[in-house]
Amino acid sequence: MINLEVCANTLTSALSAQEGGAIRVELCDNLGEGGTTPSYGQIKLARQLLHIKLYVLVRPREGDFLYTDTEFEIMKTDVQNCIDIGCDGVVIGILNPDGSIDTKRCAELVKMATDKGLGVTFHRAFDMCNDMDKALEEIIAMGCERILTSGGRSTAIEGAHIIAHLIEKAAGRIIIMPGSGVSESTVADLVHYTKATEIHSSARGPVKSQMQYHNDHIILSREHLDESSILMTNANKVREIIKLANGI
Repeated sequence: MINLEVCANTLTSALSAQEGGAIRVELCDNLGEGGTTPSYGQIKLARQLLHIKLYVLVRPREGDFLYTDTEFEIMKTDVQNCIDIGCDGVVIGILNPDGSIDTKRCAELVKMATDKGLGVTFHRAFDMCNDMDKALEEIIAMGCERILTSGGRSTAIEGAHIIAHLIEKAAGRIIIMPGSGVSESTVADLVHYTKATEIHSSARGPVKSQMQYHNDHIILSREHLDESSILMTNANKVREIIKLANGI
């Protein structure tokens, strides 16, 4: 069985992921900026309403994965919030200026989480590191349970050969989970080429706004030009991706 984790940008998306058959949600915000930590309220209500596993992205801002001491303190506080709320896991990643894994600070976050029974996914900061084979061993050693990766390429299908190599090299010691651009049109080929057992997708589609009035003289977001609709996880897309991943 190929399992699907859904990257949910809202609580509504998380509930759609659950309805569609995802085994786990990665709850985050601001997907147009690569994802950031969602609000306390989103996390708390998600924990109350989800019966599937809830992992939370711990990323204090958009941009690179090189963080200041203050940003690292924010990340530690967010991990503690996830522990206190009762999340199943957190999603983390920190790099050094030279593109290597910041093993010291990552290990501190991992220990915080795992000491309280939470799992840890290392996110796509992995795709920005300078040596994936070395990073793989370091991430395994610090106690993460999976790596989310597109194989160092813009989409997982483009990086499929690298993902396949990482899965072979991991040899069951850690889960390598392909993500980025995983959809109904790519998932079957991706699973076939990589032999992945878990996949990651937002499974989103546009939802039309219920607003009756629109001000056509202003754009509020550089990323989202169509402000009359919202991109949300679609339960039917979730079902279809799972079906195609499993060759059903």
